[in-house]
Amino acid sequence: MAEAADFQGTSASPARRWLRRTTALIAGAPLLAGLVQLPAAGTAQAQNAAAALADSDSGPVAVAVDSLTPSAPTDGDTVTVSGTVTNRGEQTVTDAHVGLRVGPEIDTRSSVDAIAKDSDDLRSSIPPEIDNKYTEKFSKLTPGVAEHFNISVPVDDLNLGDDGVYQFAVSLSGETSAQPWQQILGIQRTFLPWQPDGADTKTKTTALWPLVSTTHMAAETGPNEEQTPVFLNDDLAKEISPGGRLNQMVTLGKDLDVTWVVDPDLLASVDAMTGSYRVRDGDKTVAGTHQTIAKQWLADLQDAVADEEVVALPFADPDLASLAHNGTDVAGSLSQLKEATDVVDNTVEPILHVKPNTDFAWPVDGAVDRSIVKVATSAGADKVIARSDSLQERNGLPYTPSAARPIGGGTTAVVADARLSTAFEGDLTSASATTLAVQRFLAQSLGLGQQTDKQRSVVIAPQRTPTGSQARAMAEALRTLQSGTWSQSQKLVAASEAKPDPDASTTVPGTSSYPSALRKKELPRAAFVESARTQDALDSFKVVLSDPSRVVTPFGRALNREMSVSWRGRPAEAESFRAGVKKYLDGLSGRVRLIDKSETKLSGRSATIPVTVQNNLVQDVGPLVLRLTSTNPTRLEIGGARYKEQPISVSGGHSQSVKFTTSANANGRATVIAQLYTTDGRPYGKPVTFDVKVTEITATVMLVIGGGVLLLVLAGFRMYTQRKRAAARAAEKTDETDETDESDESDESDESDATEPGEPEATENSDGAPEKPEDAEARPTQESEAPARAADPEQPSDPTPDTAAESADPSGTGERVDR
Repeated sequence: MAEAADFQGTSASPARRWLRRTTALIAGAPLLAGLVQLPAAGTAQAQNAAAALADSDSGPVAVAVDSLTPSAPTDGDTVTVSGTVTNRGEQTVTDAHVGLRVGPEIDTRSSVDAIAKDSDDLRSSIPPEIDNKYTEKFSKLTPGVAEHFNISVPVDDLNLGDDGVYQFAVSLSGETSAQPWQQILGIQRTFLPWQPDGADTKTKTTALWPLVSTTHMAAETGPNEEQTPVFLNDDLAKEISPGGRLNQMVTLGKDLDVTWVVDPDLLASVDAMTGSYRVRDGDKTVAGTHQTIAKQWLADLQDAVADEEVVALPFADPDLASLAHNGTDVAGSLSQLKEATDVVDNTVEPILHVKPNTDFAWPVDGAVDRSIVKVATSAGADKVIARSDSLQERNGLPYTPSAARPIGGGTTAVVADARLSTAFEGDLTSASATTLAVQRFLAQSLGLGQQTDKQRSVVIAPQRTPTGSQARAMAEALRTLQSGTWSQSQKLVAASEAKPDPDASTTVPGTSSYPSALRKKELPRAAFVESARTQDALDSFKVVLSDPSRVVTPFGRALNREMSVSWRGRPAEAESFRAGVKKYLDGLSGRVRLIDKSETKLSGRSATIPVTVQNNLVQDVGPLVLRLTSTNPTRLEIGGARYKEQPISVSGGHSQSVKFTTSANANGRATVIAQLYTTDGRPYGKPVTFDVKVTEITATVMLVIGGGVLLLVLAGFRMYTQRKRAAARAAEKTDETDETDESDESDESDESDATEPGEPEATENSDGAPEKPEDAEARPTQESEAPARAADPEQPSDPTPDTAAESADPSGTGERVDR
């Protein structure tokens, strides 16, 4: 074990090793005789401890480097290292000390990766410890207890050589009761970039600083004139509040020379929070209360980006890879990308007061293939931000080429360096993890610069939504880099326009090369199909509105959000959002509807049927076309045909009825369908179906009625002739009486119609028949007068009556007529 410890780099002298061996022999002699009496348990415990130590790569003591300043020292600096050592074993460590170790210069970037991967491995090569006066000693390390250390050393005593990257390690050496000799029990490797003088050729470095978040706003808005926005939750307020992720991004970024990459949706959402807004709380919404925070965040951002380069992504940061792989065959999907790009100018500049650049597309993690590039440039972008682990070098270049690569069709791929771009991923909540990430980043940057004396342009494209701890680590590294001696800052547009390296690869990989891990998180084709259906419903709805912008704008942006990169890895949340948008749109369009009708009865050959349209929106709708269709036109016709259409417009909050003329051809039941249509012939809303029961008057019924009327006319005519005959006979008898009574002759004898005194004068009614005297019923006429005039002989000319004696009066209303 002593030899092994020496091989690992311990600094024990030969005299000390001889002393330890002698002491071990003297102490072990009395035990040799009783060796066979050792309990089996003790032997097993020793074997287990040895096996555990043999299998351990990091040793029983954890070393954490929480701070290393300065991160990139120069001549005359003093390097200070602080951190903790924690005994993770079961035995107390004694005679312990923390020492510093410096290894040889690292000549390749891949070597940096290898050392970082095995940063605490005791089996890997361990550099020698520097002068032991730069140590911190501990008499013992109790299991489970962390001890703090702080060591400062002049950079001159580190004996660094030429410019370059050096391995820098902090180790804990000590003894245990099981192994009572000095050995390395824990180590933490990191890197020390050394470029004391300015480099002859500095690397031009572009750092992207992304302001991107998840989807926060719903499609729903208030019915008032201002259309009060509704938020899905209050998470955005947390992000922009002091200490929140986005608040830190603005605070840290304003002191850095970076290119701001913003999502217009984020800006629009925060801007909406500056006024009246509401937040969903279960099935209801409550008033938002973070207007002051939103205003302050926007003010800070406006100050930070003033006179800086701002690159705007399409609205809501659409997932270009998902669209390329799963959405291009869905009608309207590419149009959504175009709309998301077109709305940028009217969103970013009015809020930030800076004109953004919209020439760049940024696929997820810079992973590209030919289909992604095609989709990315379809909306107008001519530059695609890729990454070097996707668009890889295939020409065996010994250095990293400049970022700009012409890839054909007038498109430039801006290839970000993968090592620098991924340096701040993972959990960086601990100070030790942050320090290691910063030192590794600086080592990779300096290593890249020393590959060749050619000046190159390098781009750093980090993760889209870094956490607060990741953002702080990024900012710390960029501050050191921008104040260092081997790099100079450059904007993204300048990097994309730099002269490309003629030896750099320009071949875009095929679709099959896209990483499977990223493909598993893509939006499925069903998501684009669902969005297309919502778009169709929106297109049908907007054409009937008097003010379409109140609906088109919020729903258009909601459809953009359905394609957002932020849904990756969150399929349930994405589906819920899409369903919510469609449900709300259906609810709005359903407020313009046909009122249900019950069965309608139709008597006669023709009638009108009213159909009512109700508008529960706050704005007017129309023109619409209302069509009423008969499913059985042989029985019932609408306006003389199978169907009839009429235009209709309805004021907000009102109903309007339309009447349709119908004609019946046969009795029975006919089904009628009422349906609204847009002016371009697309059905609008659900149809209303109802039955019409026809009770038509047939020709036979008309004949029966006509016959009855004829009989009534004939009966009336007969009554009239009978009354005329009776009047004539009465007149003849009066003449005979006048001839025999000479004494009664007078000047009035020429009035042939004269009556006896006291007899009522005969008059005619309106139809010419004699009017009945008031005492007609008391004075019988015709043959009934015979008893009163028995001496009158019967006249041969008098006809025998063929009916019974009856009154000459006209029959009253409802009176029965005998015939």
